[in-house]
Amino acid sequence: MNDVPQAGTTALMYEAYIACLNARDWSQLGAFVATDVVHNGRLLGADGYRAMLEENCRDIPDLHFNADLVVADEGHVACRLRFDCTPVKDFLGVLVNGRRVVFHEHAFYTLRDGKIAEVFSVIDKAAVEAQLRS
Repeated sequence: MNDVPQAGTTALMYEAYIACLNARDWSQLGAFVATDVVHNGRLLGADGYRAMLEENCRDIPDLHFNADLVVADEGHVACRLRFDCTPVKDFLGVLVNGRRVVFHEHAFYTLRDGKIAEVFSVIDKAAVEAQLRS
């Protein structure tokens, strides 16, 4: 029974993290991300992680994180994020040039001391390519 409140707390933390990203409130990112955060096997640290997110938002000005599905326990979060956006140039090596695309990202987070310590992220590049062919 003790896991249920913890999982709920983790889901609430993740919801607040997504709200922080959507608000572009980069000064609050440290409340959610460990100082030594790793993304897809690369040690970025909090500053590098923030720089990555800021670059994403520059490249996709209308970027909005929509958490379609969230599964959480006290040490992990798994999420299917949905994006409906307009990258201004290249995206994942695909020349998008301002066309609107819809795609999903599957992200898996490991938490340490209530903060995101590691992220594994996979973006559905094939969905983007298919939309640009049509």
